[in-house]
Amino acid sequence: MTTVNVEIIPRKPFRDFLTSTQRWSCIVAHRRAGKTVACIQKLIKAAIETDRPNARLAYIAPFYTQAKDVAWQYLKQYTSGIPGTTPNESELHVTFGHNGARIRLYGADNYDRMRGIYLDGCILDENGDMDPRAWAEVIRPALSDRKGWATFIGTPKGRNAFFDVHKLAESSDDWFSLVLKASESGLIDGAELADARLTMTPEQYEQEYECSFDAAILGAYYASLVADAQAEGRITEVKPEPALPIHTAWDLGIGDSMAIWVFQAAPDGMRLIDYLEDHGKPLPHYVAELEARGWTGGTDYVPHDAKVRSLDTGRSRLETLAGLGRKPFLLPPANQEDGINGVRQLLPRMWFDAMRCRDGLEALRHYRTEFDEKAKVFKPRPLHDWSSHCADAMRYAAQGYRDLAVKKIKTVAKPKPGQVLIAPPEIETGSKRTRI
Repeated sequence: MTTVNVEIIPRKPFRDFLTSTQRWSCIVAHRRAGKTVACIQKLIKAAIETDRPNARLAYIAPFYTQAKDVAWQYLKQYTSGIPGTTPNESELHVTFGHNGARIRLYGADNYDRMRGIYLDGCILDENGDMDPRAWAEVIRPALSDRKGWATFIGTPKGRNAFFDVHKLAESSDDWFSLVLKASESGLIDGAELADARLTMTPEQYEQEYECSFDAAILGAYYASLVADAQAEGRITEVKPEPALPIHTAWDLGIGDSMAIWVFQAAPDGMRLIDYLEDHGKPLPHYVAELEARGWTGGTDYVPHDAKVRSLDTGRSRLETLAGLGRKPFLLPPANQEDGINGVRQLLPRMWFDAMRCRDGLEALRHYRTEFDEKAKVFKPRPLHDWSSHCADAMRYAAQGYRDLAVKKIKTVAKPKPGQVLIAPPEIETGSKRTRI
């Protein structure tokens, strides 16, 4: 038997967390509260105390480089005095000599790397910045056979997936829940907080220091408008109207990513009845999925680059869709900024099915402009992350809805299965649209 004596001294607000026995935990904490250190301490405590052979524990950040920058030094520091521990710099893991337990760092930006592993416990740091599929499709299944535990930690960024976890934790006895506001924790002195208020907007301060989920995400394009839709009851059950055609808007992303909005154009606005997103699947997979759900008969709006022919097959994705019996309509090129503004104008007239569009709504809440940390200014372009494909598909859906609603673009004939229609390019001239 090996005896390991380690003194772990957490900050006072985190002591209950380190001794908690609940399988699930959620910590909402202000900036510089020390939540990452507390969670590294939790992982080390679990690794030392476990009697499971070859236990596997993980610290997961939104990005792999972020995990290395934020947690690696802490992990090495707090395990350096434990006899037999071995850090691996290239793989970012520490192995404990007395029982073979291992703590490893991962990034949710490449969550497929975790497929097939098992986990006895994990920390999801800044969970609100992660692709929600990382938890549902990879991390949660990895915990199942060993009944591992998980802790979600972060600072609010609007009502995203982290907000949903927080609400679940608050309402369930099976969860440990902790909310640390700077005004209550005593971890940052009052003079520093007062100074922070001088250089931050009220919304920024409420979000970063007072843990407000209602403050808008910094630089978010659609978060406040989606919040309005929620407050006005436009995120609800939306049943397809049998009298209206069912249309789709596709983002055929770089590589094999795909995002599809399914909608109907009604006199009172746009009805979003479904959202599909996946990667690693060929076009026939998505066509079959749409048909299985009954989403057929309308027009499939695709971006202008869908006409580019593949070097492998000699066919464009536009032709492939037409050959599969869909009705693709090639949208004209559009400025990205104009497209974002178009979605903003249309969002107050959008209705979303709460269940089927859940993942799409999450992405729309998260979609935001890129911030230049060096210059401290927003860049004139969106941040490219997991939410981008969804947002691009929404821009194409807004274009498609506009064309359906105003009926300004005349086509040679009504789309038929197997036929490709190309919209003429156009420009905006005041309230009228002119072909060019």
